[in-house]
Amino acid sequence: MLHLRLITPADRTAEVLGLLEKTVGTAHLAVVPGAARDPQGDLVMCDVAREAGDELLAALRDLGIDECGSVAVENIDLSLSHRADRAEKAAPGEAADAVLWEQLSDATHEESTLSVTYIAFLTLATMIAACGVVLDNAILIVGAMAVGPEFGPLAGFCTAIVRRAPRLAMRSFVALMAGFAAAMLVTVGFSHFMDAVNLFELSKLKAERPNTSFIYNPDWFSFVVALLAGTAGMLSLTSSKSGALVGVAISVTTVPAAANAAVAFSYSYYGQAWGSTEQLLLNLLGIVLAGTLTLLAQKFFWARKRRSTAAAGVG
Repeated sequence: MLHLRLITPADRTAEVLGLLEKTVGTAHLAVVPGAARDPQGDLVMCDVAREAGDELLAALRDLGIDECGSVAVENIDLSLSHRADRAEKAAPGEAADAVLWEQLSDATHEESTLSVTYIAFLTLATMIAACGVVLDNAILIVGAMAVGPEFGPLAGFCTAIVRRAPRLAMRSFVALMAGFAAAMLVTVGFSHFMDAVNLFELSKLKAERPNTSFIYNPDWFSFVVALLAGTAGMLSLTSSKSGALVGVAISVTTVPAAANAAVAFSYSYYGQAWGSTEQLLLNLLGIVLAGTLTLLAQKFFWARKRRSTAAAGVG
């Protein structure tokens, strides 16, 4: 269930209440007249089944409540209520299958911002991975994958394509490209420093590395894994199963590939640098393609479910 907290102008409250009361899947409607001060108006609260949430939010935006008042949405972790149970049963579809597009756009917008924190995490992850590729240490590679925040901009780019939001697409693209460029540039300097203190050596990079050689040898398996990870990652975002994102992070070799490319470039070992860059681009392409197709499929099947439910109701 979701909890909606609305601030509505006094002359619009009746209209909003009418919308909430006729929406299938709502419960626990409450009104506190004159409670809001900034903006001034009434405080309206209700719970709504997740599967009915997206349609209700779209209707509230059509009424302009987001402009003249406020719309806030919270997830309810526990609701002990027979009314809530009935509301969830009455709402069409399953909660896990429902996509809250407004919530997804807001979340990906925040994650796609080119911030100092984002660059710091990506740079630290790339430097950890650099140590991993030189030492041929799979544990460090997995750790670097988990630290890397690059899935946020990737998800934002997929969302922007499906929602036709060019500003979000540009923001995500800039965050992705500038973030990796900054991380790789810093890692090149880090590699020179580690070489100066005799911790990195070109011989280690050229040696057989059974645990990490896949990073600079892209193949079809790399693309297939990226497709599967992109699908799983997008499903975890749209269904609020955030725990799956950790598995997605350690399934793709974006950060390790960027790290290996940076270290190889610092030694002018361009063959391996190019192979790692190919791996990076292949993974990015696979995730974007799979993520976009997943969102399109969810949008199609959910719209089809609504139409069939509406037809059944009319019949």
